[in-house]
Parts: sequence; C-alpha cells; structure tokens
Amino acid sequence: MLQLKELEEMLFQGKLNRREFIARVSALGLTAAMSPALLSTLAHASGPKKGGRLRIGCAGAQTSDSLDPITVSNLMTESLTWQLRNCLVEVDYKSNPVPELAESWEATPDAKKWIFKIRKGVEFHNGKTMDAEDVIFSINHHRGKDSKSPAKVIVDPVKEIKMEDKHTVAFMLEEGNADFPFLMSDYHLQIVPSGTTEFEKGVGTGGYMLVSFEPGVRSLTKRNPNYWKEGRAHFDEVETIGINDVNARTNAVKTGQIDVMTRCDVKTLHLLAKAPGIQVVETNGTKHYTIPMQTDISPYDNNDVRLALKYGIDREQMLKTILRGRGIIGNDHPISPANRYYASELPQREFDPDKAKFHLKKAGITDHTFKLHTADAAFPGAVDVAILYKEQAAKAGIKIEVVREPMDGYWDDVWRKKEWCFSYWWGRPTEDWMFSTTYATGASWNESDWKHEGFNKLLKEARSELDEKKRREMYFEMQKIVSDEGGSVIPLFPSDVMAATTKLKYENVAANIELDGLKLHERWWFES
Repeated sequence: MLQLKELEEMLFQGKLNRREFIARVSALGLTAAMSPALLSTLAHASGPKKGGRLRIGCAGAQTSDSLDPITVSNLMTESLTWQLRNCLVEVDYKSNPVPELAESWEATPDAKKWIFKIRKGVEFHNGKTMDAEDVIFSINHHRGKDSKSPAKVIVDPVKEIKMEDKHTVAFMLEEGNADFPFLMSDYHLQIVPSGTTEFEKGVGTGGYMLVSFEPGVRSLTKRNPNYWKEGRAHFDEVETIGINDVNARTNAVKTGQIDVMTRCDVKTLHLLAKAPGIQVVETNGTKHYTIPMQTDISPYDNNDVRLALKYGIDREQMLKTILRGRGIIGNDHPISPANRYYASELPQREFDPDKAKFHLKKAGITDHTFKLHTADAAFPGAVDVAILYKEQAAKAGIKIEVVREPMDGYWDDVWRKKEWCFSYWWGRPTEDWMFSTTYATGASWNESDWKHEGFNKLLKEARSELDEKKRREMYFEMQKIVSDEGGSVIPLFPSDVMAATTKLKYENVAANIELDGLKLHERWWFES
C-alpha cells in the first residue's frame, strides 16, 4: 500500500500523468487497491477540458514592452508572444528538444549542416500558410550585422540559410554544433510571416490570437480556432496582467482576481499554501540569480576585487534566510545540476571573510564603498538579498551601499547601465547556449562585459567537439574559469514557485523556464 500511496502523491504533484500512473499501478497489480474516490478522480481526469479565461499575473512588465521578437526580454512579453507564436523546436518537460513547427531534423556527421523539415498545412492567424520562406525571414530578423537581438550570438555561427524546397530549410554553420536543435527553441526565434514589419499585431501560428495589448499593463488573447496542435490551447481566452509587486500578485491570486501567479514570495509561501483553493507548484531547473559587475570599469576590472566580493557572501545563510531552503547554492558560474555537463567536482566557494580581506588588500582597496543597485523587479527578494549581503560583506571589511531603484524601467535603466546590480537568468538547456548568450565576448547579453580569451577559445572548440569525454572536460574548465575570473557573483539557484487556483489542472510541469516552460497557456486547463 505504501507504493500505491507514493504513486498517488506523484500523480497529484504532477510528477506522473494519468497514463503513466495507471501503467505503474497495473504493473504492480494494485489496481484493485485503488480507492473509489481515486478511481472517480481518474475517470474525471480523462482529458483536458476546453473553456474559460485564464488570468496570469506576471512580474517584470514594463511600459516599454514590445512584441518584436528582438525586444522581448521579460516574463510578460515572453509569455504573451508564446501564446501568439511558435518556434521550430519546443523543449519538453524532460528538457529534451522536440519538434514544433519543424516536423523533423537531421545533421551531417560533422554537425555543420542541419536540415529541418517544416510542418505542412500550418496557418498563421492572418490565413497565410507557413512555409520555408517564413522560417528564413524569421531567423534572418536576428542575423544582420547591426542586429541588436539577444539571439544574434546564437545565430551568428549560421553562415547560410537555404530553402531546399517549400518545406525544407538547410542551415550551414561555420563549425559543428551538436546542440543546434536546442537553439531553435529560443523564445526570440519565433516564426512570423515573411516580410512582417508590424510586429505589434502579434500575427503568428500560436494557439491564441491577439485581441489587445497595453504594454506593461495587460494583454488579452483568444483561442485560435485553427490551431495546428492537437490537444493543446484549451482556454477560450488568456489575459496576461503585469503585476510587478509580489504582495499585489499574492493578494490577487488569493482573492481570485488572477488564476496563476509567478515568482511567489518564499517568506510567506507557507501561508499561501494553506489558503483554500490554492495549489503551489515548484520546479527546479537552471534559473539563477546573478550580481553582475561591469568588468571594464574600475574597480571591477580587477579580478581580486571580484574575488573579494565572491568570498564576502554567505550563500548558505542566504539559501536558508531568503529562499527558505527552496533552491541550491551557486558557485559563481551559471551551470546548474540540471545541465548535462555540470561540474559537480568543482570545489564550492564558501563564505570566507579572511580570503575576502586578502583579495581586497591585494587589489589595493582600502576605503571604498561599493554601490549595489537593486529592486525587486530583478527577482522577488532582491532588496532583502542586497541588505543581507551588505551585512555579510561588512564582516570582511567590505563596505556596500544598497541603492534602491524604481521597479518600472529597471531592465532599461539599471541592468547593464549601473556598474553593479542585480539580475536573474532562467538558464539554458545546454552549457554552450548559456555561455554563448551571457559570457562570450561581444554577446549582446554579456551583462558584465566580461572578456576572456581562453574561455572564448574553449567555448568555440567545445561546441563542435563530438567526443563526450573531451567535451565534458572543456565545460568543466569553462565553469572553473567563470567561477574564478568571471564578472558575476552567482549565489543561488532558486526553485521556480508558482501559485494557482486548484481549478487549474496539468499533467507535467517543465522546469526549463517559468510558467511550465512558458507553455502553461496551452498545456493546462480548468476542471469542468
């Protein structure tokens, strides 16, 4: 009976779907032991139900938000644009790349040429049938010499895109890339009709069509009656509401003003979990908090200063105090245990005031106050993290002044503008993708403007290395370089925590990005 109870818990936590649950119970010969209530629940859960308006309360909304895939940079626009559009590839709940608008793909043995077969019969919201020209236009939107797209760094290695026929696209790469299909799942690389200039109309192939969009405030979409994915997009409408304040989001979900909220406050999560009609959904993936320094500006151009600040933070205390244990401690590099080549054998950097003092003295810093810019727009609890960090660093003789910035406009006015601030990343499914996006020299989202010749050389070599052992060794070395010399303090990998009405149902929850891999709008449904 203990085994059955364990399986029941996994079912209700979303770790098993209905089909997997029944298969396991049957294999154990426990079908007869299931309670009438459970059998009734399973019968009732025979499949997703259509209908209703889903209301999502999102953090990170800004009045400067746009639907141009190049400018999408916060949770509200990311969620909205994936209601409207699809990519060639989707990442499933097991963090594997699976076909989306691409039907299949294959590569040459050296992984330098990738051929994607494009799905036939898929229509855009305006009635146009999608083909290879739309795919090529959408990817090229990010490729130009002067492109400011965050995805430019991952499409730059594409030296040519060729239409082999109306439903076949070939990508020729400068060097082999065994992870290339993963890159085609990037939320910037959504497919739009060829020639699109009015991105604010939101025309795509997605499960929902745009009704209205008020940047930074609210959007409304309605179900696409011609959606090409069977068994997806169950809601009649999806309303996405910008609510940057975590207390306001919490009140909204408790009072039924919204159906699901992101980025719960872990300090009050135990109370929220006890609220009637509320379910808490937690996942662990690659999301991490960062505290980037501008390494081309004094004193952060001195690695001893960076090391002093890394040794001056007590990660264990932060995990207990800030996250209430919901997450794991970071080691000043962006690769998590969820990644394939995570360097588990790399020694964990610990809080060491003496080492912090040593490096500060070595850097010649005697009387300097480090200004740390922050707001809870960076992530829930960012201000609390900054204040705690200030107290911890003081034990090493490091003076930190916490500068509280406005919530609205944080990503435009503070991130990458101030010399030291707070940030967060969802991470990426592959090491190459994460490093290429935020640590490669010249990457548009290299938030610390860090440059390291040896790192860049290894990054390029590992990308095309097909020997697993050698590739693992290279990614270990890159993690060590970033940890020891990189421009960011990376203290924590928090769990992703959502709160939702118990009326919302789901089978599995992806951990690669918030909101069920940004697919909650098409994977979840209301109970009847």
